Amino acid sequence: MKSTERGSAIIEFHFLGILLLVPLVYIMLAVLDVQRTAYAVTQAAREAGRLYVATGDEAAARAAAAVALGDHDVEPAAVELIVECSTSPCYQPGSEIAVTVHSSVPLPLVPDVLAGVANARIPVSATHVAVVDVFQERS
Repeated sequence: MKSTERGSAIIEFHFLGILLLVPLVYIMLAVLDVQRTAYAVTQAAREAGRLYVATGDEAAARAAAAVALGDHDVEPAAVELIVECSTSPCYQPGSEIAVTVHSSVPLPLVPDVLAGVANARIPVSATHVAVVDVFQERS
């Protein structure tokens, strides 16, 4: 063994470790951000559907969805919430209410200028279907 190569294994080990660790950390950041948003839109759709079925008030359902999104640090303004009914008028006994929440998650550390051009966004959506109680008192 030559004395000039002494200690080079430690340098190579650290270099390769960092080279492999940086992409792994980036992938973990992206996956965790998508998972957080998936939990948020699922909870928002469920809460909005439950509240709409109980009250018939779409504004209250949207407020409940905003609270659920806020619990997961997802901006409610960046989310699209759609309420669809199986009957017309919408809020009547036995009617199915489908609440769908759409969002998209930008990849971490990608500037907003490049996010649209490089399609660096991951779409996330959730749908919750609830039925208005058949025996509900009409007001």
